[in-house]
Amino acid sequence: MLIAHRIALDPNNAQATYLARAAGVARFAYNWALAQWTQQYERHKADNSLPKPSQGALRRQLNAIKREQFPWMLEVTKNAPQMAIMQLGDAFKNFFTGRAKYPQFRKKGRHDGFSLTNDQFGIDAFRIRIPHLGWVRMREALRFVGKIMSATISRVADCWFVSVTVDIPDNVHLPTADNQGAVGVDLGVSALATLSTGESIAGPKPHKVLLRRLQRLSRSLSRKQKGSNNRNKTKTKLAKLHARAANIRSDALHQLTTNLTRQFHTIGIEDLNVKGMLKNRCLARSIADMGFFEFRRQLHYKAAMRGGQVVVADRFFASSKTCSACGHKLESLPLSVRQWTCPECGANHDRDVNAAINLKQVAESSAGDCQRIQSMAVCSVTACGEEGSGRARKSAVKPASMKQEISNRLPQQ
Repeated sequence: MLIAHRIALDPNNAQATYLARAAGVARFAYNWALAQWTQQYERHKADNSLPKPSQGALRRQLNAIKREQFPWMLEVTKNAPQMAIMQLGDAFKNFFTGRAKYPQFRKKGRHDGFSLTNDQFGIDAFRIRIPHLGWVRMREALRFVGKIMSATISRVADCWFVSVTVDIPDNVHLPTADNQGAVGVDLGVSALATLSTGESIAGPKPHKVLLRRLQRLSRSLSRKQKGSNNRNKTKTKLAKLHARAANIRSDALHQLTTNLTRQFHTIGIEDLNVKGMLKNRCLARSIADMGFFEFRRQLHYKAAMRGGQVVVADRFFASSKTCSACGHKLESLPLSVRQWTCPECGANHDRDVNAAINLKQVAESSAGDCQRIQSMAVCSVTACGEEGSGRARKSAVKPASMKQEISNRLPQQ
């Protein structure tokens, strides 16, 4: 299993300057290769006898000219430009398969970083050795034991981080879930999550808390002269404040998803249309402040690590409007209505708790179907685990998710 550990670095001024220079070289190589790729592809369309561009050919082309045209590239590790061009090749591969848009030029100050192969760096306790630089202190030691595959060094605001990818044996780093049954999780704006047990988890809402300071620094930045030292200082302050809000949100989501996957084996959630929800101008800021997509992403990989399963209900499943006691479905339920009474059985419902209970019932029924299918030895596609979501190594190309369908075919006698 491939897993990454992100560790904060503690470089001195000279080391931070080198890291920024290496990130600049990687950015330049990526933009140069993107421009060359576009030009060569246009020439290939005009004349089919010319070869199509590829990341391998562009790497060889850059190696042939960089000593004469770009001698400053030799001041940093050779991995910085080479890995950047390989990343461009992956970006075009995703574009041609329809998984991403056409690659765009990288801009200074956004996602600055560079990558290293496992033969170009070494780790010893609380430090990492980088080519042409030497040993750089790390804030913590690498927590995973296994074969080190690669490392990516990146900058967030004025802080540097290294993400080390390790190939570890399966089933060794996390215990299995406590298997306290199934649980339904309903995400919301007033409360981050409401569980089918009745427990409500309030979200930290870091953007809302820091909004006044963000607005003040944004106004101050807009008044500074471009290129001045004061503008750079204010820009750094604003970036650090945004990073603080992101860290608070990420910490809350990690704690919630870890507790859920540690306690429950089966977790039911909704397939939310977050992109469509953000079009609501009254709730867009609050929805974005919760991090619904990040919650689902963390829940999937943590449940897979602990041997659990995440069942995603259909996007059009009316979890809030359906009575969890008798199954009666209301025709309409405005968002402002938080409590309602079922006209069929007379049960009183809290909107969020009722939705969570319905999601739990979906998760339990799906888990039961999975066990029944496995006992019948029938191959079918279910929501209990897509290919690439288990504990084994992920495939090179993960197939598209599919809605759960239970096969009625019986095994041949």
